Amino acid sequence: LAQAEHEHSESLRALTHHLTQRVFKQLSALTKMSSVPVSELSKEQQDELVCTYAALILHDDGAEISAQAMAALIKAAGVNVEGYWPMLMAKMVNNVGMDALIKMGSG
Repeated sequence: LAQAEHEHSESLRALTHHLTQRVFKQLSALTKMSSVPVSELSKEQQDELVCTYAALILHDDGAEISAQAMAALIKAAGVNVEGYWPMLMAKMVNNVGMDALIKMGSG
C-alpha cells in the first residue's frame, strides 16, 4: 500500500510539473503575441487570461473543462485568481463549446 501511495504521489508530482511548464510556456508566448505586456494588464484581465489558458490546455489534453480542473491547474502553476473566474470560464465553455469559442477568438 505504501508503494502504491508513493507511486501515486510521484505521478501527481510529475503531472503537476508538466502542467506548470505548459502554463508558463503559454503565458510566455502571450507576452510575445500581445501588444500589451501582461504586467500592464489589470488583475481582472490577468485572471481572465490565466483561466483562458487553463481552459485551452485542458481542451488540448482532451480533459474535462471544469472549474475544479481549471483551479487545480492554475494552483499547480503557482498562480492565484479570484475564485469565481474558473467557475465562470467553465460555465461559458460548457454552454458555448470550446471549439465555438476558439473560432470566435480567431477572427
